Amino acid sequence: MEISSHLGPFSVSQAAADSRAFALLLLYCVSLLNLLIKKMGALGLLAMAVPEKYKGAGLDCLAYTVAVEEISRGCASTGVVMSVNNSLYLGPILKFGSEEQKEKWIAPFTSGDKIGCFALSEPGNGSDAGAASTVAQLVGDEWVLNGTKAWITNAWDASATVVFATTDKSLKHKGISAFLVPMPSPGLSLGKKEDKLGIRASSTANLIFEDCRIPKDNLLGKQGMGFKIAMQTLDSGRIGIASQALGIAQAALDCAVDYAEKRMAFGHPITKLQAIQFKLADMAVALEAARLLTWRAATQSDSGEPYTKEAAMAKLSASEAATFISHQAIQILGGMGYVTEMPAERHYRDARITEIYEGTSEIQRLVIAGQLLKAYRG
Repeated sequence: MEISSHLGPFSVSQAAADSRAFALLLLYCVSLLNLLIKKMGALGLLAMAVPEKYKGAGLDCLAYTVAVEEISRGCASTGVVMSVNNSLYLGPILKFGSEEQKEKWIAPFTSGDKIGCFALSEPGNGSDAGAASTVAQLVGDEWVLNGTKAWITNAWDASATVVFATTDKSLKHKGISAFLVPMPSPGLSLGKKEDKLGIRASSTANLIFEDCRIPKDNLLGKQGMGFKIAMQTLDSGRIGIASQALGIAQAALDCAVDYAEKRMAFGHPITKLQAIQFKLADMAVALEAARLLTWRAATQSDSGEPYTKEAAMAKLSASEAATFISHQAIQILGGMGYVTEMPAERHYRDARITEIYEGTSEIQRLVIAGQLLKAYRG
């Protein structure tokens, strides 16, 4: 991609090649992921939008989307680790944190020695972010947290988390606040590592808070700003997941084309068959349309304009394109698409989660419709 000149194509291609080479091994040796994390940190890929004064790469959102796509094209598990650290952990601290918080909670998380996570979802209210049952009570100079957060990506590997808890139940979503919690901390334990369908090398688990005490100064932003922080962070996170989905989709298309060019039937490669050509055409159109929507959301973010609708459109189109393209890739490969000898089955498994986390496809449609109607009504 010419656009990769924004960030240095060598750095991204090098890391992407490593993630591709390790992708199958990561299913069986998760510790290899730590090697890739350190390599991404050394290349500046874990803190792409963070200014250089905080040891980040100082690049824009468009460069970030290209990088996440390329890394995810090699390995979706590595891509989501990168996306979470950039968008969901560092993002809200960079935007809402004090100068002291930025120094403490950003700089150490740029090199690959440490990564962070984002704790919003709960066991009983995954898509209802405004109904947080986790609570935080101010006791003297400390906040005391109690509750459980669910489906937390990077949980077993993280050294800190941005966590959302209710500080005033009477205010409903306006009574939610955001906090910075070091990991490990007394009173904070991890649930079991989930055995997932896809992105299996990335860790996913519950965070369980039982009288977990943190300093008063670990409040991110102001009290009651948590819901606003979460929603704005998810806009950025959706661009990250859209980019991950693009990488999965591109890898699936690459696999399908490569196989179809070599697979012979009736004396010719199956790419000579109209049925296969139609599939490839539909796959390519879905991928390019989703990529353009993702780049549009990224450029709108870079310009400082609101991009809630655009991020939701990007995430919806890219995630559904990834699922569609990886499904069609298996159809083209036939039986070979169903075995681990080929990467098509992994692409299919990895794609499915992109329609769920950072807001389901149904949530994206609600966001898009809400923004659309708001614009029409003035």
